[in-house]
Amino acid sequence: MKRLALPLCLFALATWTLLAATPSKPAPLKVLMVTGGCCHDYANQKMILAEGLSSRANVEFTIVHEDAPKGKDEREHRVSIYEKEDWAKGYDVVLHNECFGKITDVAFVERIAKAHHNGVPAVMLHCSTHSYRAAQTDEWRKCIGQTSMSHEKNRDLLVKNIAPEHPVMKGFPAEWLDAKDELYKNEKLWENFVPLAKAYGEDTKKDHALIWVNTYGKAKVFGTTMGHNNSTMEAPVFLDLVARGLLWACDKLGEDGKPVAGYEARQK
Repeated sequence: MKRLALPLCLFALATWTLLAATPSKPAPLKVLMVTGGCCHDYANQKMILAEGLSSRANVEFTIVHEDAPKGKDEREHRVSIYEKEDWAKGYDVVLHNECFGKITDVAFVERIAKAHHNGVPAVMLHCSTHSYRAAQTDEWRKCIGQTSMSHEKNRDLLVKNIAPEHPVMKGFPAEWLDAKDELYKNEKLWENFVPLAKAYGEDTKKDHALIWVNTYGKAKVFGTTMGHNNSTMEAPVFLDLVARGLLWACDKLGEDGKPVAGYEARQK
């Protein structure tokens, strides 16, 4: 037994040393997804996004999906989590995929924006850009990076990558056909708005940015107005783009457009 003790001790020491030298994978990014409102299939889109992004990055979702009570205007609904001053506390990033365009309460809207201004990164998808546009404050629009009040008819959009060297656009095609989507009109681009892709407006006879990044206060923001239909959200090109945008907003995307070590999707 004495002869066996030393080899076992050496084996245990070697095993402990190996384990100590193997870095543990970081905890998943805690993502709060806020969704709901009018005009879109949020019941399915929340699952498309949660599953699609989880298969591309080391993320963990908490989903808040609220719609207006029956008989009430969906566009006027106030998501309950936003009633709290610290509504984004404990999350690494908030993904907005919501459509509440008729809310006019300035204090309510500015409370939503304040969490981002104070440093919580944001991902803005599709109708989030038109949410809260009735409120007489620019804080939500500054957070998004643009002011938009209308969109063109649902049609095929030829999306052109105008920033192929930006990490978020690495891997995005030079041109991509986004079938049956809505082109949101850029009415004002705020000072920290950086356009990454554009599409031509048939109504306005000019290009509009539909993928971008922005800085708002201490927060980095990624946005795209694509995503009206589930078919766009399900497209690998779209999900790859949003995954890169989310990681970029959290400083977890390398210059090569790949997740930094530890933030790749977890193996199941």
